[in-house]
Amino acid sequence: MFEIKRKFINAGDVNLFCLDSGTEGLPIICLHGRWGRAETWVDFIRNYSVRFRVIAPDQRGHGLSDKPVSTYSIEEMSDDIEKMVAELEIDKFIIVGHSMGGAIAARIAARNENVIGLAILDKSPAGPGKAIKQPDEIELCDPVTFNWPLPFSSLSEASEFIKKEMQSELSYQYFMNSLVETPAGYSMMYSIQAISANIANYHNWYDVLGEIGCPTMIARSSSHEAVNDDDFERMRRDIKNSFICEISHPDHNVHLSKKEEFYNYFDRFISKIVI
Repeated sequence: MFEIKRKFINAGDVNLFCLDSGTEGLPIICLHGRWGRAETWVDFIRNYSVRFRVIAPDQRGHGLSDKPVSTYSIEEMSDDIEKMVAELEIDKFIIVGHSMGGAIAARIAARNENVIGLAILDKSPAGPGKAIKQPDEIELCDPVTFNWPLPFSSLSEASEFIKKEMQSELSYQYFMNSLVETPAGYSMMYSIQAISANIANYHNWYDVLGEIGCPTMIARSSSHEAVNDDDFERMRRDIKNSFICEISHPDHNVHLSKKEEFYNYFDRFISKIVI
């Protein structure tokens, strides 16, 4: 049976927990979204480990990775990933990012010539202007879990509550993956400070689009909730070597909602990359 390797990688001032296929081939770095974990990429890792080495970190403030008090800006989090790549002595690589991870992946691709392919999954470049706040200027508030009765007293209580809160089975699984048992009960693995800071310091990245030179896959869900028509067209237009696709399911988790459909699109995308 194929075994995914689990390890910590030093990325400067943080240690990032990673899932690594450990297989031969061009590396694919996979970045999860806000509130998420590397666990969201397990099926992708299994599917592509035959041809590629697939690495998925828990990003700063999430999962088993370090959770320092910091700005959690796109810039800070993309720096982490580039330091991780350097620590792993990776040269050329493909980078895939879902939601928040898509913004981070796009910034890395725009400034790192070793990125030979980029996939942005259900993420718009829209947002407020850039104005980075320091941690002591940010109110701690997670818009998803602020009214949850954390910690939950039991796993069954947590499961029942989260299932009622979520709009879909995929969203339910997404948050259950970040559930952890502590002496006080069941709580979430991500840092509330990380979530609050990442939201407070999120800004638009339209300026990055024209700087991306590698082949780029731009995928959105059929709901168009995360990426509207105007931004979808702008991304297609401004990223010169782009390939756009729409997954025929409304869920935000486009890499999970219709896996075979997504993999067919991703296979078409990677066939365009000159290795």
